[in-house]
Amino acid sequence: MTSFCFYHSADIHLDSPLDGLSKYPDRVAELIRSAPRAAFEALVTRTIENEVDFLVIAGDLYDGTWRDLNTGLFFVQQMGRLNEHNIPVFVLHGNHDAESQISTVLPMPENVRVFGAQAAESFRLEEHSVVLHGQSYPVIHVEQNLALGYPERAVGMFNIGVLHTALGNANSGHANYAPCNVSELVAKGYDYWALGHVHTAQVLHENPHIVFPGNIQGRNVRETGAKGASLVTVEDGQVVSVDHHSFDVVRWVVIEVDLTDTESIQDVEFRIGKSLSENVAKTKDRLLLVRLILRGRTEVHNRLMCDTDELEGNVRAIALGMGDSVVWVEKIKVLTRPTKDLAASAAEEETMSDIQQLLNTAANDEEILNQLKRDIGVMLQRLPSDIRESTENELVRLAIDEDYATVIREVQPYLVAQLTLEEI
Repeated sequence: MTSFCFYHSADIHLDSPLDGLSKYPDRVAELIRSAPRAAFEALVTRTIENEVDFLVIAGDLYDGTWRDLNTGLFFVQQMGRLNEHNIPVFVLHGNHDAESQISTVLPMPENVRVFGAQAAESFRLEEHSVVLHGQSYPVIHVEQNLALGYPERAVGMFNIGVLHTALGNANSGHANYAPCNVSELVAKGYDYWALGHVHTAQVLHENPHIVFPGNIQGRNVRETGAKGASLVTVEDGQVVSVDHHSFDVVRWVVIEVDLTDTESIQDVEFRIGKSLSENVAKTKDRLLLVRLILRGRTEVHNRLMCDTDELEGNVRAIALGMGDSVVWVEKIKVLTRPTKDLAASAAEEETMSDIQQLLNTAANDEEILNQLKRDIGVMLQRLPSDIRESTENELVRLAIDEDYATVIREVQPYLVAQLTLEEI
């Protein structure tokens, strides 16, 4: 067998319609909006520059019902760049592609080969002794095990299985599409499984390699860290390396800052600024989108709990001072604690006891919980379904899940901070 290399990518989600961009400055919002395209273009550029032999896209190239034809034209343009260099591309349609109208209306350059949806299909690259097996999604919800219908391995060839799957829903947060398990994939006898659907890069098995490359660009704070594609190098029919290459242009990160022993807001802002600077230095010319989590015992706990708007404003000013479109603080979550025991004085102890007793009673009172369900539930039903499904607000999510007892308990730290905040 000859030696070759290929990029394994998945979950491109070109031009994914993103919610909540209005809360960002115009320049930051535009970078987030255009990030999937920029990341994909970077992948194509690297494929050409490194003379990679072929590219695999294991599902969810497009994003659901998004109908902008320009999205498809952009993809065709990028495929044309690869066609100029005689680089084949193998595309498998996943659940989001099955929902998309773009994936069926545009003719593709001759280097693009799309796996059929009615049954598993195989494509051969004789010059590399490679055969790729795959089946696109015929509908959005595929609940059967597609892998069982893939053909037997081709003798004397390097066999690649391309599959869009949740792999038995072992990865929380992903719908259980095309369920299967690692043992079933290994039993096929293929040399490499190019998976898609799960947005976290991971190598699940070696010899044969079973790999999720993750998505190419993080789209929200639940998709943190480096995003990209896997470069697979094969020598004499054996996988010798699977290297994850980053192509994201916007990177989400959750940063925890320890505020232990801070005595003033200035101390807090200094520590946050230092932490932001350290993380910016690691991102290498990417816009860093940050969710800050503040922890530790601090003298200014109550101020932090009660003046979150002022804190966010100051911290965002610090971030903007680091340069144009370098870092943006998406949200600050205050999980600090006071340095002194708030029940130290008799008055405070009585206040704390009353609050805790009141909230504990409310959290276990079916009448109160049902009233909250009726009142808040009516408001939640008025929200568009996509907002209800994608909200990252903890209290709203708890209310959507009808966990009103936890909602009541979650407000306790804020109430205590308000009642014990000292005049400054």
